[in-house]
Amino acid sequence: MTIPTAPAIRVLIVDDQMMVREGFSVLLNAMPGIEVVGEAVDGRQAIAQVAALRPDVVLMDIRMPELNGIEATREIIAADADAKVLVLTTFDLDEYVYQALRAGASGFLLKDASARQLADGVRVVAAGEALLAPTVTKRLINEFSKLAETPRLPAFARIGDLTERETEVLVLIAQGRSNAEIASHLVVAESTIKTHVSRILVKLGLRDRTQAAVFAYEARLVTPS
Repeated sequence: MTIPTAPAIRVLIVDDQMMVREGFSVLLNAMPGIEVVGEAVDGRQAIAQVAALRPDVVLMDIRMPELNGIEATREIIAADADAKVLVLTTFDLDEYVYQALRAGASGFLLKDASARQLADGVRVVAAGEALLAPTVTKRLINEFSKLAETPRLPAFARIGDLTERETEVLVLIAQGRSNAEIASHLVVAESTIKTHVSRILVKLGLRDRTQAAVFAYEARLVTPS
């Protein structure tokens, strides 16, 4: 009996530099279970390609002519709430990355990531998880949430929808902890934490853990260090 194999993860690469697109395309096509189905040179073309190709993951550069990656991400997510965008950046502390996360991106990778890191990132995002690297994403959110002197009012107002335990879990998410780490810290089952996370996302109208982390910082549940 032949066991059916899972369909390949379909990826769209968006970058205005041809060498970057070709390089990522070669790296990803060499990885099992991943297929590059298209490329785009700017944000406008990316939006059109997403609509035409329906990729599982969009690798999105931020700084591009015509329409940048932030606006393209915002339009893609507005058109399809289930779309998954993985932002590519040259600098780990880039204010545009923070804006892209707020626009709905599921995470980000540095352009000098290894082939394995790139493939792993694509798989994580395709699976519906957020690509949160605690040492980098937390530092980025810390840095640019300082730009707001007061909590964002919509975020601050919605905190009241959470239970005390859900608020505690949200803070730990913002600190970059995994479900397993949160479960260990709170001495509960990991399945319980998964339930809490799902409820947090529903109550706050958030897409994923990245959005939850951004929310926690902007609502000042976690203070930038």
